[in-house]
Amino acid sequence: MSWGTELWDQFDNLEKHTQWGIDVLEKYIKFVKERTEIELSYAKQLRNLSKKYQPKKNSKEEEEYRYTSTRAFLATLNEMNDYAGQHEVISENMTSLITAELTRYVQELKQERKSHFHDGRKAQQHIETCWKQLEASKRRFERDCKEADRAQQYFEKMDADINVTKADVEKARQQAQLRHQMAEDSKAEYSSTLQKFNSEQHEHYYTHIPNIFQKIQEMEERRIVRIGESMKTFAEVDRQVIPIIGKCLDEITKAAESVDHKNDSQMVIEAFKSGFEPPGDVDFEDFTQPMKRTVSESSLSNSRGDGKSEPKFGSKSKGKLWPFIKKNKSPKQQKEPLSHRFNEFMTSKPKIHCFRSLKRGGAGPEDFSNLPPEQRRKKLQQKVDELNRDIQKEMDSRDALTKMKDVYIKNPQMGDAASVDHRLAELGQNIEKLRLEVQKFEGWLAEVEGRLPARSEQPRRQSGVYEAQNASGVNSCAQDRESPDGSYTEEQSQETEMKVPATDFDDEFDDEEPLPTIGTCKALYTFEGQNEGTISVAEGEMLYVIEEDKGDGWTRIRRNEDEEGYVPTSYVEVYLDKNAKGAMTYI
Repeated sequence: MSWGTELWDQFDNLEKHTQWGIDVLEKYIKFVKERTEIELSYAKQLRNLSKKYQPKKNSKEEEEYRYTSTRAFLATLNEMNDYAGQHEVISENMTSLITAELTRYVQELKQERKSHFHDGRKAQQHIETCWKQLEASKRRFERDCKEADRAQQYFEKMDADINVTKADVEKARQQAQLRHQMAEDSKAEYSSTLQKFNSEQHEHYYTHIPNIFQKIQEMEERRIVRIGESMKTFAEVDRQVIPIIGKCLDEITKAAESVDHKNDSQMVIEAFKSGFEPPGDVDFEDFTQPMKRTVSESSLSNSRGDGKSEPKFGSKSKGKLWPFIKKNKSPKQQKEPLSHRFNEFMTSKPKIHCFRSLKRGGAGPEDFSNLPPEQRRKKLQQKVDELNRDIQKEMDSRDALTKMKDVYIKNPQMGDAASVDHRLAELGQNIEKLRLEVQKFEGWLAEVEGRLPARSEQPRRQSGVYEAQNASGVNSCAQDRESPDGSYTEEQSQETEMKVPATDFDDEFDDEEPLPTIGTCKALYTFEGQNEGTISVAEGEMLYVIEEDKGDGWTRIRRNEDEEGYVPTSYVEVYLDKNAKGAMTYI
């Protein structure tokens, strides 16, 4: 099956067909190119998607990735990033192995096709020239034959005519002979030209054209094979990344299988456990006996009589109560639902004075005493571990310098051994400081875990609240008291009592004189004092100021001898006596 023998007369159709084949190849190249662009775009979108949901460094989101479910999600994001990389590999391989190669091949194919059809047209032009020569020779032979016939007829006519001279007859005879000779020459030329044409024509249709068409056929078949190989490469490029993509999917599946709901639940407990016990039952208050003391007074009385304080709602400390709690509970407050009081207890913020200096500094206390017991223990443990790591680093550096010094001593030409003494001394000092820090934090940690006795610094009364006398006092104050608004601060131990007897603790407040008034104030708005340590006021009510705002947003006021507590500074207009230059409004 050869185009040269079967399609010897289809030169124009073959030219159109080969051009169509090149167009198909260019169309396939365009298809692969667009596929590579799609792969790149898809990979870019996957990378952007993975980056979008990655946790930001040093942010709260990063802390959330300690749970198994969020760690699995993070692993999925990382695997999706690798998955995107494989699509980039597909694009790169298709570009280099298919698009670039076929583009170069198309250019070569166009040049080869142009050369073959140029040879075909040249052969056609040659055979057409030979045909024209044959036709010209044939026409000349035909003309000479006709001229010879006419000359012969004229001679015969002149020879038969008796009136014609002999000279005229001889002239006609010579002319006829000349025409016959010319006809014979034309015949010989025509015969030669015909033989030459037949030879050229045979060579054209049985040699030149079959060879040219055979080359065109081979060219077309190579094009078809090449596009088939490219399609196979197209599939192979995808198949090569399937194992890696499968591995990415396997890792995602493995991460999903690592999700442990029990472990995550336990981590929630570890993250938010406060260490406090739930509040106890609210005692019944019998208002039918006007002279009977309230729950707070009964607690104080019992603590003085029995040496132990009764547990109160919102307080776990034994023998430690606010000196003005008994003066700020109204019947309205006592009738509030327990759930509402518990929510306020859990969400309220401490207003105790010993924390004011810490709040003004913009950071929590060094011993984390502002945290619940369990959270404080975790923070202290983390701090101890961090300091131990720092100590290990310093000790490693010291060991390395010591070895270097030994080398210098044995080989003085390598360096001066005395040059490292200063650095060794610095490292020793740093290690000693870090060890002292570790001891300090381990002491606090032991307190929280109940291995050491509670601190027994005796607080003092100043402006109606406790203030620390030193750093130890701050810690004691932070650990052993609840704030005026009912929220808890850290305690030394939930299971042990202060060494100071509860009776002495309570008597200290009962024996002291009430704070003097330093001015008056007018309530700008109604305030419902629902938390312990606060007092309810009505709009327009006039009250006495016994302690101004210390920077925490609360002012201590008194209604009468039995009622005093804290109100938000922004709710009242304060008029200080004597020392104040004029009326001061806090808004």
